[in-house]
Amino acid sequence: MIVHPNAKINIGLNVLEKRADDYHELSSVFYPVKDLCDILEILPATEFSFSSSGIEIPGEGNICIKAFEMLKQDFDIDNVKVHLHKQIPIGAGLGGGSADGAFMLKAMNILFDLKLSTSQLEKYALQLGADCPFFIENTPKYASGIGEKMIGIDLDLSNYEIKFIFPELHISTAEAYDDITLKIPETHLLDLINQPIENWKGKVKNDFEVAAFTEHPQLQKMKNQLYTDGAIYASMTGSGSVLYGVFNSF
Repeated sequence: MIVHPNAKINIGLNVLEKRADDYHELSSVFYPVKDLCDILEILPATEFSFSSSGIEIPGEGNICIKAFEMLKQDFDIDNVKVHLHKQIPIGAGLGGGSADGAFMLKAMNILFDLKLSTSQLEKYALQLGADCPFFIENTPKYASGIGEKMIGIDLDLSNYEIKFIFPELHISTAEAYDDITLKIPETHLLDLINQPIENWKGKVKNDFEVAAFTEHPQLQKMKNQLYTDGAIYASMTGSGSVLYGVFNSF
């Protein structure tokens, strides 16, 4: 079985407050970008194995392995051979790792006919990471909490083109949160998103941009270039460093 875990972008990302558990309360819209994806192949095997190609994946214990081990604990499933071809940049705010884990769960559900419901898959996915449940339904969502509370929203950018700039720059999530200024926006993000996209510029904000652009001025220049090139709306996604622009399709 071959599946294609796709990226997501944040349209607006407000960091509201720090919680007692040291996580942060967020407000954001997650939007799937299905033409930017990894390739995940899963085959039945006598022994479990995991390999990867493409972009080098740092560290050990890939999220796909964790997803398999989680289901293996609860179900009598056979071993699999897993190969992940990594194309979504790592540590870039695009949710590639979260997508890999979620798509592994969905593929295993089909491969072994586990009959897990969407809500059951989302519960498993949440154990892998706060962003992972989004990729189970893989449709536009308004996310709150630490990103795990989601409601579906009516947002369709299929008539637009999303273009990316991939800086050769890794911004640590921990560093990004250390530099963030917590605040409650004057207008709720959902109220802004419901306005025409032409109204988003300067209003739909990613709070991580302030510190990131101060520390890395080239990112501000890249965002400005997207607008110069005709973007209707441009932003950094997640805690960075990838930037995207939404353009009219002609």
